[in-house]
Amino acid sequence: MKKILAAGWAVLAITITQAQQKEGTVIYERTTQMQIRINDGHEGMENMLPKQRKDNFELIFSSNQSLWKQAEREVEDGGDWNSGGVQIRMIGGGTDDVLYNNFDSKTRVEQRDMFEKKFIIDDSIRPLKWKMTGETKTILGHACTKATATQINTRTQMTVDNGKMERKQVEDTSLIIAWFASDMPVSAGPAEYQGQLPGVILEMDVANGRQVFKALEISPKADIASIKAPAGKKRYTREEYSKEVNKMMDEMQRNNSGPGRVMRINN
Repeated sequence: MKKILAAGWAVLAITITQAQQKEGTVIYERTTQMQIRINDGHEGMENMLPKQRKDNFELIFSSNQSLWKQAEREVEDGGDWNSGGVQIRMIGGGTDDVLYNNFDSKTRVEQRDMFEKKFIIDDSIRPLKWKMTGETKTILGHACTKATATQINTRTQMTVDNGKMERKQVEDTSLIIAWFASDMPVSAGPAEYQGQLPGVILEMDVANGRQVFKALEISPKADIASIKAPAGKKRYTREEYSKEVNKMMDEMQRNNSGPGRVMRINN
């Protein structure tokens, strides 16, 4: 009887192992809620601006690394709104932006195109403190488990007051809700939320719907050769990159001050 039970457990273990997907491609839809405040006599423009933005992204993953990049867009960049000499231009990340993650070394390399300049940013993976809720549901045929975490970071808040664009860093505490697939035991997921959980994250809600990621398609096929870190001679830390972007935004504001100025909102 013991031999029979042992054989049964061995068969079950083999079956479970074979059922696990350790590489693949996931297409996500990202929905971002837009929050823009205008206080210089053009408040009516707020009602003309979109309340949300949708983009599609592609995640390619193997057992120890992943690549996140933009897929075909549902909404194109560049919607412009004009009122009283003020132009507001919505811009997003560059189409060549990529984020590479190595789960063994807990490192990441990001390529960002900002104001026609390419940045290569070296960074590390910083896992959040996750709590398992015990809740489960099925997403695209995969059994998923719910986990929550609290994230503390800073975000840029921009306002226009008395003809001047003000930009300040606001500390944010956000609740993160994630659903990860146990049968895809790779610590991959949307955007910067890589190296977080013991399974690929298929759905995520950041800050009560401020940003929502949903998997639309999952394929067991993956172009493993394409999962590689972006290269470049000039490299930046995350802090150096933030300083450079702030400098460019200050210069842009100076160049576009006065009548006919342009506000650019990047999400």
